[in-house]
Amino acid sequence: MADLWANLRDHADRNDDRHILDLFEDPGRAESFSVRADGMLFDYSKTRIDAGARGLLLDLARASDVEGRRAAMFSGEKINETEGRAVLHTALRASGGPIIVDGADVMAGVLETRARLYDFAEAVRGGGFAGQGGAITDVVNIGIGGSDLGPAMATLALAPYHDGPRVHYVSNVDGADINDALQGLDPKTTLVIVASKTFTTIETMTNARTARDWMAEAVADPSAQFVALSSATDKAGAFGIPPERVFGFEDWVGGRYSLWGPIGLGLMIAVGDAAFQQFLDGAAAMDRHFQEADLGDNLPVLLALVGIWHNQVQGFATRAVLPYDNRLSRLPAYLQQLEMESNGKSVAMDGTRLQVDSGPIVWGEPGTNGQHAFYQLIHQGTRVVPCEFLLAARGHEPNLTHHHRLLVANCLAQSEALMRGRSMEEARALMGKKGLTGAELERQAAHRVFPGNRPSTTLLYDQLTPFTLGQIIALYEHRVFVEGVILGINSFDQWGVELGKELAVALEPVLTGEAEDADKDGSTRALVAAVKAAGGI
Repeated sequence: MADLWANLRDHADRNDDRHILDLFEDPGRAESFSVRADGMLFDYSKTRIDAGARGLLLDLARASDVEGRRAAMFSGEKINETEGRAVLHTALRASGGPIIVDGADVMAGVLETRARLYDFAEAVRGGGFAGQGGAITDVVNIGIGGSDLGPAMATLALAPYHDGPRVHYVSNVDGADINDALQGLDPKTTLVIVASKTFTTIETMTNARTARDWMAEAVADPSAQFVALSSATDKAGAFGIPPERVFGFEDWVGGRYSLWGPIGLGLMIAVGDAAFQQFLDGAAAMDRHFQEADLGDNLPVLLALVGIWHNQVQGFATRAVLPYDNRLSRLPAYLQQLEMESNGKSVAMDGTRLQVDSGPIVWGEPGTNGQHAFYQLIHQGTRVVPCEFLLAARGHEPNLTHHHRLLVANCLAQSEALMRGRSMEEARALMGKKGLTGAELERQAAHRVFPGNRPSTTLLYDQLTPFTLGQIIALYEHRVFVEGVILGINSFDQWGVELGKELAVALEPVLTGEAEDADKDGSTRALVAAVKAAGGI
């Protein structure tokens, strides 16, 4: 493996001064460096990856046994080795089996739970399940991390398909979040979903108790309007939620991969079971493509290899996700968790230190908003930021096609500008046309130089439908998996979130005065004292 990494870096170094534009001397480059899958087009031609680099990257994928690990994941093997678990979020969107885990077919349980969820969601939407003041008008989903980011992102993304109750999301333990979410809602017609696999997540349960207290002021039985998305039926029961309103999922579904099952209940209620099934079907279609397509024509594999090339080979530490689709405004935040929690590791599967950098910093905003915020740094800053554009060929507003035309023009122009840049000669000519001369022309021209040669990819799809959204999310899930396999890490644990949570539990008694702060560092003691002095607690 070390030789493969060295060969890739040597190839990158040998071609470091080559401009991306020069690669388009090949008239077939755009077609050769793009791939299609079920109506989706991924174009990676505006990168410095040439045929040689792509061949080396594919060699790296094969040497890392991406195909073998892929087969192991889909077959239910326990590839989450640090926790001894299978990784089968893909089963939640499958339509059949068998899929065997510990000698048993899990699909019967998956399909039974899905049917229960559909029945409940339709009962809420149709009035068969009502509040103590009438039909449910609002749903408040309380969760955090994967129990919030995924469903909140998807619910916003599929706004054109909403025909059910309004759905709101609460995640932060900051009281402002639950307070603002409940403002203006009628507790008599509000359903509260508590999403926590263990039913012990401190932020979620704190918010859930606050919501129950709010509801208890207006209804006789607040628990009657609560639902639990949890595997801890006993704890949900102790909270007052009966088994028929508890929807569980197995430990082979990680939180950030859980949108496809019970965690998607809020989305189901918003759009209905038919649209949610289309969402699952889109993800399942991407699963099939990922399993069946050759590595060189495989959209998730190529997206992952582009990421490896930019981060581990070329040393670009960040990745900007730029959806030119306003309803995907929460996608960058969702991918922050998916990618950084999955691949933000420093230890290989065998417990040794990684010999290459792990996952990149992922961030972004929708276009065109980002153009008036951080694109200045992307175009003219000293660091190269690979960009990933997402674009729908068609919007959902037929009466506003001029808006969409302008949106498309901006997206395509930005990727072109990142690649093309503007030379000093071009900048001088531009300033000359404005009448500048001499030293002032040189000074002003220097500010208008764009280095260019900055890489980007574009994911083009017809329209943001439930099916397409399922494809997009599954695509990025599999991209994370492939990158993790190549890096030799476990993408399905998240030990890095534990230490801060443990210290927070230990610190709360210090804040209340029930415990001493003698074991705390000087900074923490001083900050605790300052908060207490301000009367904040």
